[in-house]
Amino acid sequence: MMHMPTTRPYHHGDLRAALLTSAERTLREKGAGALSLRELAREAGVSHAAPGRHFKDKQALLDALALDGYERLTQTLEAADRPGLPLEPRMTELGRAYLGFTIDNPELLELMFSRKHRPDSSALLAAAVERSLGSLIQLIAEAQQRGEIIQGDPERLNMVAAASLHGIAALVASGALEAEAALAGIDESVHHILYGLRPR
Repeated sequence: MMHMPTTRPYHHGDLRAALLTSAERTLREKGAGALSLRELAREAGVSHAAPGRHFKDKQALLDALALDGYERLTQTLEAADRPGLPLEPRMTELGRAYLGFTIDNPELLELMFSRKHRPDSSALLAAAVERSLGSLIQLIAEAQQRGEIIQGDPERLNMVAAASLHGIAALVASGALEAEAALAGIDESVHHILYGLRPR
């Protein structure tokens, strides 16, 4: 299919990356409602039909942004993981990294956890979610082998930890909790996740 000349030449794959970068900027500044494939094409200097080669519609673009978000979250958590540390400080580092990512990317996070994805994107996104939780699940499984936490399905135990961290992130995103306070209290939060609230 022929396409109109562009004001900036794109090589194979470059246009998709440029559209995603531009889309994330719009998401951050104006929200998902402001996203338009036609507007993104105009900004990129390509024909309004050109984005269609990469994204069937706006929802496909949103799904690609969510997938990219999960991949970046996975990289963030993997970079923060310190397998040599004892359980609590290691988990604290992961918790701080997760919270930092959510504070820096609130609009993207909301999109990542949206349930409005296209059916053909759901399997990809489910796999991406699993990968992003991999660091925590691995930490729990290793701690179980050392007898440091209770036995049980690591994925179910991880759900409790992940939900707690995500709940803190959601409070920050909604404005109910200051980002600085959440980050400053991450050590205590992780301590309570590991040991519970009952007197010891």
